[in-house]
Amino acid sequence: MPDPVISVSIAPFRYFVEQIGGDDFSVNVMVPPGADPHIYEPYPHQMNNLRRSVAYISNGFLGFEMMWLERFYEANPVMRRLSLGESIDPIESDHDHEGDHTEGADPHYWLSPRSALVIASSIRDLLAELNPDRVGQYELNYTKLLAGIEEVDRMATGLFADISDRAFMIFHPALGYLARDYALEEIALEHEGKEPSPARMKELIDRALSENIRVIFVQKEHDIRNARALASETGAEVVVIDPLSEDWHTAVTDIVSALHNSFAK
Repeated sequence: MPDPVISVSIAPFRYFVEQIGGDDFSVNVMVPPGADPHIYEPYPHQMNNLRRSVAYISNGFLGFEMMWLERFYEANPVMRRLSLGESIDPIESDHDHEGDHTEGADPHYWLSPRSALVIASSIRDLLAELNPDRVGQYELNYTKLLAGIEEVDRMATGLFADISDRAFMIFHPALGYLARDYALEEIALEHEGKEPSPARMKELIDRALSENIRVIFVQKEHDIRNARALASETGAEVVVIDPLSEDWHTAVTDIVSALHNSFAK
């Protein structure tokens, strides 16, 4: 008999399900690595997997969910529903994306270790409800996962404790929760989900030069032309990060290290 399926909106959530649930569940990721979760449309095979899922774990704030989530629930009205965003203290967002849907809150909370603690707890509770006979194992796995998340939190707290320059630039504002939780300042090239205007580019260039910002971060899935243009005007380096990696621990550790290194340049 095949493993029960849990569908998740994005690949990082798969990490939490597998770390806690082990091999008990097959995970169906609706937005695969390399796709833009703000505007993605699912493939037929993903919908087929959704229809036989025992649960759906949503982000709650992602643009594609604004268009698709009710359709997902209609396709499988009996599956359990977990919206992780309901347990998060949200950051307001005014980002518009293709299809004229607006994200009312910043959806990138999984990139902060402190939000990841909440994600892990919520998913542990869901798996325990779905398979109560395995609660003991899930609790053990959760404890191990918690230790890993707390390790990244301690790392971030230590690295950002004594830095003097706390502002960083990024094309798409994906690190807002990380910035909030560790007292950093995120400066986004995008404005309201759109590429920067010439006037905005001038402001960014002036600020990068005045504050000696030496790194421009770009998400793996996004066009880097504007970041390169800004970098060429300021002498900054473009650094690509991977927020949608299926390996949450490695991805967030790498992002924290890259941010710290950018302040030291």
